[in-house]
Amino acid sequence: MILRAGKSNRNGLRLVSDPPMLAEILARRIKDEGPITFRDWMQSALYDPLFGYYCRADSERWGRKGDYRTSPERTPLFAATFARYFADVYEQLGSPGQWTIIETGAGNGSFAEIALTTLEQQFPKVYEATQYVVEEIGGQSNEVAKGKLTKFGERVRFGSAEENKSAEAGIVFSNELLDAFPVHRVVREGGALREMYVTLDADGAFIWMTGPISTERLSKYFALVGKELSDEGQIAEVNLEIETWLERAGRLFQKAHIVTVDYGDEASNLLAPERRQGTARAFRRHQFQDLLKTPGENDITTTVDWTFVRRLGDKLGLRTERFERLDQFLLHEGLLDQLEYMTGQADSDSEEVSLRAGAREMIFPNGMSASFQVLVQRKG
Repeated sequence: MILRAGKSNRNGLRLVSDPPMLAEILARRIKDEGPITFRDWMQSALYDPLFGYYCRADSERWGRKGDYRTSPERTPLFAATFARYFADVYEQLGSPGQWTIIETGAGNGSFAEIALTTLEQQFPKVYEATQYVVEEIGGQSNEVAKGKLTKFGERVRFGSAEENKSAEAGIVFSNELLDAFPVHRVVREGGALREMYVTLDADGAFIWMTGPISTERLSKYFALVGKELSDEGQIAEVNLEIETWLERAGRLFQKAHIVTVDYGDEASNLLAPERRQGTARAFRRHQFQDLLKTPGENDITTTVDWTFVRRLGDKLGLRTERFERLDQFLLHEGLLDQLEYMTGQADSDSEEVSLRAGAREMIFPNGMSASFQVLVQRKG
């Protein structure tokens, strides 16, 4: 079966007849090799080394003028409160002489800058023992981060954790990373599990089609979470990259806390019959876009399946220590105390007002943090 995506319009978007370079590359691949899984299409759209959304040097992704604003960009209280939590974990690990904090998908370095500043000012013993590793595949993001983090000298290293960590104990931290992994899209069709592929129509536009599942790991996902697609035509996303990432994170340290911040839900809700279209969505300038339009120009994201992440952790020997809403986590870890400290250090009334507004956004029941969760998995 073939499902057509919406046609491009002429309102500021290039048409199929004049596509961006990545669209040409993907179209050529499909012509040469045949339909490709949405997982492979999304991998290229986000992570192609030259034209992928997260790797391009000519796009503005952060802030109000960009496509998204993550918590570290909204208020320094987010990273500062996590720094307080990191200091507590350091003591739980026995206050080692050296330990490593690895931030995977570190973006432009906003979180690292505030977290390290907080440790330096408020927890100097922890700061002196800390090596901070920044893992970020985007070249532009790395350059911005390096500019922000130069003041911390050799304490900060860039590149893979395997090459840069110098301790056997530490934290693997990520914020809004798992939701950006490429996913397989599957659909119940004819009473069976089928996969959604991307192909081309007669005019060269990207369209959907369905075919056999590309890997048996998709069936194993449903067995692990204990839930199936029950309605004909129901669509869901399966994020198999989480397993690869979690296996790697679990190998990095002998003693570790893996701290994952993201927006997600349980498998029972994500695979419920009323959620017929899955959760995959594309954004540009804070507006929804068609998933298959202008690859490389839109952010693409899906809701994380926390049931899957926790059960994978159980299989890998990673014990779930905490799982709670982000706003509750921040309150438990002393956001309000951190607010009072930072307002006491503020240089102006406007800075104090900004901090208090940020605190409200982080902890109000209908604020941003209420839609996010924090999962802490422990090894050793």
